Amino acid sequence: MDPTKRIILNTGVQYSRSVLNIFLSLFSTRYIVEALGSSDYGLYVVVGGVVALLGFITNALVITTQRFISFYYGKSDLQQVRKVFANSFLIHLMVSLVMVLILLSLKDFIVCRLNIPDGRFQVASEIYLITILMLVITIMIAPFKALFIARENIVYISLVEICDGFLKLGIALWILFTDGDRLLLFAILMMMIQVFNLSALAFYALRKYEECHVLISPREIDFSCVRELAGFAGWSTYGMGSVVMRSQGIQLMLNNVYGTVINAAYGIALQIYGSIMFVSSSVLNAMNPQIVKAESEGNRNKMLHLAEMESKYSTMLLMLLIVPFIFEAPAILDLWLKDVPENADLFCRFILCGFIIDQSTYGLNTANQALGKIRKYTLLIYTPKLLVLIPVFFFLQAGLSPFAVMCLYLFSEALASALRLPYIKHTCGLSIRHYLKTVILPLIPLLVIQCAIGYAIISLVEMDFRFLFTYAVSVIVSSIALWTFTLSNSERTFISNLILSRLPFLKKAI
Repeated sequence: MDPTKRIILNTGVQYSRSVLNIFLSLFSTRYIVEALGSSDYGLYVVVGGVVALLGFITNALVITTQRFISFYYGKSDLQQVRKVFANSFLIHLMVSLVMVLILLSLKDFIVCRLNIPDGRFQVASEIYLITILMLVITIMIAPFKALFIARENIVYISLVEICDGFLKLGIALWILFTDGDRLLLFAILMMMIQVFNLSALAFYALRKYEECHVLISPREIDFSCVRELAGFAGWSTYGMGSVVMRSQGIQLMLNNVYGTVINAAYGIALQIYGSIMFVSSSVLNAMNPQIVKAESEGNRNKMLHLAEMESKYSTMLLMLLIVPFIFEAPAILDLWLKDVPENADLFCRFILCGFIIDQSTYGLNTANQALGKIRKYTLLIYTPKLLVLIPVFFFLQAGLSPFAVMCLYLFSEALASALRLPYIKHTCGLSIRHYLKTVILPLIPLLVIQCAIGYAIISLVEMDFRFLFTYAVSVIVSSIALWTFTLSNSERTFISNLILSRLPFLKKAI
């Protein structure tokens, strides 16, 4: 299949899956919070979050494995692809073992220092152990998921993730009508979903792709390959770890000052953020392999062009979903959740605004991964995100509100996003003026129109389920604005020709 058509197909499949999973996730979280209550849900978020603090390792390993597999696919070197997968799988096994040993040794130290309600310490300890198992399973999913992305088999990944969404909704409904300790049952069932995900991806990959194998012979172990993968994964881990440690650090500091109820509010915001990340991944997973392959083929101009388009398209699709939500957050949360924790709408709005800002230059992150030199980039871009914890600590100690904390959060996102431009200009020859002209400026009319629509509706319209009206008007008008102002002439022509080629009866009618 033509690479451009494959990108469009994969993006469409992932975007459809993303929207479906968002709705499934929203319903699931509503029933989970109702079944567990704000305190128990906050307990799950904060205890699970301590272990999930290391879950970023999985994402770093996925990115690393996918990058190297895509790179050697671009060079048509299947033997090297097989070597990369084998040594990557070995690294995942070693990381899993190390994580288990470290987390088990720190169990009492971590759990005893959390602000846990009376009578829930034993449950918190058991959830901690279950979450460790979930982390191990998630780490072992990484090499298979990376292979699917590098192979650009986004359709199968999407099917598995849709099943994941329906299973979580089923769990939410089940525990709502279950007696006993619902929190512990919820944790166990969430772990079983991860077992399903691993089985579905591993069995298919082992049967379908000859380069995928788990019985590694000693002669397949290449320590130079291991060092290269480990080095790339190490710096990717630092970058993603900085983001996760910032989120969990804020979580723990809020817990220390306000208790578990505010953790429920923050956890709900992160749940929405995680669901909407699927929309971003619909573009990222579709384009990342092509960006890496372009660099491996020595086509730097094509690589930078695809990176620019990745930033533009992912931000564009995110804005269609996020901006109306930001205006209608209180009403949506009130309908969605039976008991909305205080500050939930505040956390949602700031985190989602930060997400849009980050996505506006995120394609340059992929460009740097394709280049393969990530140490300086990671230190420059992600260290400010981690260091924001210092002023957050002093803000909370001084008695400042969560609003002030989230302003710092937003500032760290904006700074990191802006720093990508001069860095990629220095390393890859990016034209900042061209980037602003082709990516940032076309997004501004779309944002202005969306904000005008949202503000006008919430100011002038009073009706039940107004958010549905807001979304409908915003999507329709924004789609027109997107086509008119955001897409270039060549992009509009390409999309028109593609639609007409797929729907020949329209061409005859025209």
